[in-house]
Amino acid sequence: MNRKILAALAVLGAALLPATSQAELANGAKAPMFATQGALAGKAFAFNLRAALRKGPVVLYFYPKAFTQGCTLEANAFAEASDQFKAAGASVLGMSADDLPTLQRFSTEACRSRFPVAIATPAIIKGYDVSLKKPDGTATGLTSRTSYVIGQDGKIHMVYTNMDYKEHVARTLATVKAIKGGHHHH
Repeated sequence: MNRKILAALAVLGAALLPATSQAELANGAKAPMFATQGALAGKAFAFNLRAALRKGPVVLYFYPKAFTQGCTLEANAFAEASDQFKAAGASVLGMSADDLPTLQRFSTEACRSRFPVAIATPAIIKGYDVSLKKPDGTATGLTSRTSYVIGQDGKIHMVYTNMDYKEHVARTLATVKAIKGGHHHH
């Protein structure tokens, strides 16, 4: 690549992600609406994004697999911050390609019954572009560790992908607080 193109890409750098992650939906994009099955505090739970958005912004965080270390730590962190998300008027939903019995266990053990987790169906994974791929580009069938904040306008206010779970709570929380404070214009 010549220098000019590289310089132009550097300017776009903020919008680009490392080669290991996929292109997710961009800020300002319309979030695909969906309904799916999940679990809250061990009980089956039906989630409908459109209905959830009527109540406030939704933090949708995709994680690869329940009961793997990073996913459990991330769920613990979201559970600990759940009151702060509620105070900002937002609801949190964790999503993975796990089955319902697994999610029912995960919702009590890792999520500490503080927020629901739901099944990321193939259609949802495709819609949100969160398929976790192997280095050769083949799909693993898992979801990448990607967090979205969806505003009541149905648009994406923030997207963050990082296999390290640590920043996901802080970044999504800062975004929902900014929405509540009215810093984002609708």
